[in-house]
Amino acid sequence: MDFDAIVVGSGITGGWSAKELTEAGLKVLMIERGREIRHQQDYATETKAPWEMPFRGIGDAALYDREYPVQKLNRHFTEFTQNHFVNDAENPYAKGPGTEFTWFRSYQLGGRSLTWGRQAYRWSDYDFGANARDGHGTDWPIRYADLAPWYDKVEQFIGVSGQNEGLAQLPDGKFQPPMAMNAVEQHLRAAIRERWPERCLTIGRTANLTQAKLEEGRAPCQYRSICARGCSYGAYFSTQSSTLPAAQKTGRLTVITDAVVEGLDHDPATGRITGVRWIETKTKQRRRATSRIVFLNAGAFNSVQVLLNSVSEAMPGGLANSSGVLGTHIMDHANTLSAMALMPGFEGHTSFGNRPTGVILARYRNMETMDGAGHSRGFSFQGGALQSNWGAGKREAGIGADYKEKLRHPGMWRVVLVGFADCVPRPTNRLTLDRSRTDANGLPVLKVDFAFGKEEHAALAQAKADATEMLTAAGGKVLMGSDSPGPGGTAIHEMGGARMGLDPATSVLNKWSQAHDVANLFVTDGAQMSSSACQNPSLTYMALTARACDAAVSMLREGRI
Repeated sequence: MDFDAIVVGSGITGGWSAKELTEAGLKVLMIERGREIRHQQDYATETKAPWEMPFRGIGDAALYDREYPVQKLNRHFTEFTQNHFVNDAENPYAKGPGTEFTWFRSYQLGGRSLTWGRQAYRWSDYDFGANARDGHGTDWPIRYADLAPWYDKVEQFIGVSGQNEGLAQLPDGKFQPPMAMNAVEQHLRAAIRERWPERCLTIGRTANLTQAKLEEGRAPCQYRSICARGCSYGAYFSTQSSTLPAAQKTGRLTVITDAVVEGLDHDPATGRITGVRWIETKTKQRRRATSRIVFLNAGAFNSVQVLLNSVSEAMPGGLANSSGVLGTHIMDHANTLSAMALMPGFEGHTSFGNRPTGVILARYRNMETMDGAGHSRGFSFQGGALQSNWGAGKREAGIGADYKEKLRHPGMWRVVLVGFADCVPRPTNRLTLDRSRTDANGLPVLKVDFAFGKEEHAALAQAKADATEMLTAAGGKVLMGSDSPGPGGTAIHEMGGARMGLDPATSVLNKWSQAHDVANLFVTDGAQMSSSACQNPSLTYMALTARACDAAVSMLREGRI
């Protein structure tokens, strides 16, 4: 099989690669390691009620302990969504000494685009310039201006609802109308702004449509907040609802599922990749296809694993690894419940529907001046105001008619602020292959070494103090808070391992997401990230992917690759 381009992975960035490359006229093969899931046909639990599920949506605890010990820790993992997450027993990974890392994965057509939290934020030059400013990691070879038109393109296609706020640290975008904040959140926004004018709490910018995109067959959000089951309305962005149909419409896309990529073939004479090898997971047979370019979009850690496993006499340390930094400087946001407070005085207010987004309080520390205590970067908050409902009865004693009547009515309002801190890139946080262990396909198991450092701990300590102060100033009664980060991976924002940089001696990729060592190789998922910022990275992945596809097509047409 011969193609113009091969895309490895079908998630958020893989779908974008397939769309952009096919629309540019290329014949493309997309390889996905997981099963096929068809839009509107294979969302098996989308409309099921709890009483239609064997364990009423809670799931089989014994099964989860045995086969999903990591995935069950994900708040999106339930009996309704378990088929959209990997079986940990069948997909092992190793952890180095002292490492706590929860690797949440979704191996299927669409990848984690079916289960992601949909928060879509632009990065600013505070983020792209962070490494150069404080000396951690390596400088990004791009700045916000390089990516701004690609942010525009991505937002307008996927559909992002949000409110423009005019913040330099959280640039505005091409938004659909925002979802509404509830009465408590509006009060909190006003109270914070009155006391701290530089701090802005706004509605979460989310890839959920508030207006239909009829030309794409996508309807507006129904406010069910069960997105991770799959959405037949196409109301949130996923590969299935958005980029895959666009790529298939061209007639130039071939999709192969149940196929784990084993490695990339490299020709030392030309310095180019000549083909991609994979294993059919059902038959264990090996297959190969050739192409002119390859886009790795398997997910940050999986893409690094493919490169590490693609060893040859010319590249014994892994493909595109002349710098020796492949697999290093991995990151994930340090996050924790900074504060939770009861908010009295709003008993007469309630809300309707299940809004599928919260609020965000944008970064405000270490901007023009360094005002952080022991940390040089930023943190932001996500969360929202929630009103307790009948579910509170699970934690209360009671019986009889009066108890049931009480549960019919809304309860107290509470506000939750979860801190997300920038993760400093470190060489000791890294991925390697454990060749003493293999998975079900005979491939070496990926090993993760990871720990947060003093910067992240200091940032979360400041976040706890700030969150407590803000909620108290707004009239809240703070119940609890934490300054300890959850295990690595809990933010589900793993990044790095094949970072961008200006110098081939200290980075894997150039400013076009193109490997310094291999001209026809592009890595455009989270592996390419050189820093983490403190806001969600998925929108940036997509913008970088669209930009890289445009560059790759131009290089092909000009005969440069």
